[in-house]
Amino acid sequence: MAEPEQPEFARERHVLFLEAMASELPADYASQEVNHLTLAYFAVAGLSLLRELDSVNKDQIAKWILSFQVHPKTDNELDNGQFYGFCGSRTTQFPSTNMKDPCHNGSHLASTYSALAILKIVAAICSMLKDWTGMDKEKAKQYILSCQSYDGGFGLVPGSESHGGGTFCAVAALCLMGFIQVDLASNLQEPSSIDVRLLLEWCLQRQAADGGFQGRRNKSSDTCYAFWIGGVLKIIGAYRFIDHGALRSFLLYCQSPYGGFTKFLYDQFPDIYHSYYGLAALSLLEEEGLEPLCTELGILSAAL
Repeated sequence: MAEPEQPEFARERHVLFLEAMASELPADYASQEVNHLTLAYFAVAGLSLLRELDSVNKDQIAKWILSFQVHPKTDNELDNGQFYGFCGSRTTQFPSTNMKDPCHNGSHLASTYSALAILKIVAAICSMLKDWTGMDKEKAKQYILSCQSYDGGFGLVPGSESHGGGTFCAVAALCLMGFIQVDLASNLQEPSSIDVRLLLEWCLQRQAADGGFQGRRNKSSDTCYAFWIGGVLKIIGAYRFIDHGALRSFLLYCQSPYGGFTKFLYDQFPDIYHSYYGLAALSLLEEEGLEPLCTELGILSAAL
């Protein structure tokens, strides 16, 4: 029996899906109200990868984002540390007067990142200007290295199971700080802060028979790990060792007929998180019609 024909990259469907997500979220996202800015980030960042950012009203989006900034209502609230960042939702309007018991309407780091990309901007500036006086690089390095597990991957905290997302964050952070160099895999005899051989083995073992990547051992392939694990391999110069064709096929089969990407093969509906990282993974594969990524920051190269 002939194998079914591989689907094409459905660029226009993804544009329509993300445009719809940028305009109005479906009712199923009601429980994610507190993550409103993060969801908006995935939509806008996805459109930028697709070279379709001009399809949305950027001024309107900017004004909407600024409306989430948390301002004190009285001078007495100025010193409690909860203001001038960004909150995740404007629907909860509780007073923020007690620093020991912060309310859910105070500033939130993830929302602030999504709104202004503060953390990535700081990382990019530190890296490009080589000015790390604002933090202790060595202490950061020690902590990251303590998270490398016996099998070569990195856990989210020391002693925890190796995880694709944690591994990406560890390797990308070490790269940005200059502790590891790009293309480490080309010379495994070269001294390095991390055990590159074990890391390489762990990452390559995450590509499954269906072509996708799993985030941990004995887990199903998941669209987002095509970026998290693929990004690690890209940084250390080992992306050439994976099966590009099989990975691309996996991602294309994870496309939804509604536009966007699903988490797993043959899931019924897409979600905005996996839609963005599906596009990011295809960008690593140099899919035609997508902008290139700065892998270690996970953002559009043109944004730097």
